[in-house]
Amino acid sequence: MALSRRFIGRARSNAADRKEPIMTDRLICVAGPTASGKTKLAVALAKKLGGEVISCDSMQIYRGMDIGTAKPTPAEMEGVRHHLLDVADPAEDFSVSRYVELADQAIGEIRARGAVPIVAGGTGLYMDSLVKGESFAPPSGNGERQWLEQAAERKGIDYVYDMLKDADPETAQRLHLSDRKRIIRAMEVFLVTGLPLSWHIAESKKRPPKYQPLWLGLNYRDRRLLYERIDRRVEQMMDQGLEQEVRALLARGIDPAATAMQAIGYKEMARALRGEITAPEAVCQIQQASRRYAKRQLTWFRRNEQIHWIWLDETPDPLGRALELARREGLF
Repeated sequence: MALSRRFIGRARSNAADRKEPIMTDRLICVAGPTASGKTKLAVALAKKLGGEVISCDSMQIYRGMDIGTAKPTPAEMEGVRHHLLDVADPAEDFSVSRYVELADQAIGEIRARGAVPIVAGGTGLYMDSLVKGESFAPPSGNGERQWLEQAAERKGIDYVYDMLKDADPETAQRLHLSDRKRIIRAMEVFLVTGLPLSWHIAESKKRPPKYQPLWLGLNYRDRRLLYERIDRRVEQMMDQGLEQEVRALLARGIDPAATAMQAIGYKEMARALRGEITAPEAVCQIQQASRRYAKRQLTWFRRNEQIHWIWLDETPDPLGRALELARREGLF
């Protein structure tokens, strides 16, 4: 443990109270479950209000993953500028902290052009973290991550987990021993900053939101209508060449275990290409997984009491309703 004591000692001695300026700004957030039409509404709003769209989808950030993520095509963008599409390679891991960093930058650029930022997508964690201005620990600069990875390889992840229990018992308690990635990340945060991840999380919750958004949520009263849309979208993805897209990614050498390849549609199709299931079975599994994902998305967004829900099976003019709410909020 001599080496670990050296790292921990350096972390404690370098610990400092990091205070960042708080700023507030206005933007529009278009949220909702998969296949509910978020991109379409965001583009329509952007054309009416002079805005630009920031994608908030944890899989549309990857290059070469277009069909399975329902990434908007140039035709669907209708000339509206889009941000945070194709910003990462499928072989690399992408974090919520990286998303917030890039989205903050995009918002600043959009504001500088006098346009309205419109954040649209279904990744609730990314959207909430952006709006709240979550504080994330800086990346490792002195080999902490590498050392932790090597320690986990040589001595097992339980060795790193025991260190975490000493350094940050609160975080260790909520992490399972099998969650290697988060255990190493939490321990890295402590080694880099000298403060536990639980402290960073608690501090960020004390801060007022960085942005003041108009929250718009798209949904259906009749859940069957949403599920029908999801099923049709999966069938359209197959017609558009989802199988060929996954085959191309694997041919490039993308590891099937990579984070990007765990996306709905990609892992099922990869199994079909390996002969573990048939293509029709893969389609059924993708549809089922997408419906379950939609339920999880709705569970997440329902916790947000600021969302103005637009019920698509009851509202003949969703854009008109969205513009009415934007006008009420003084956005134009």
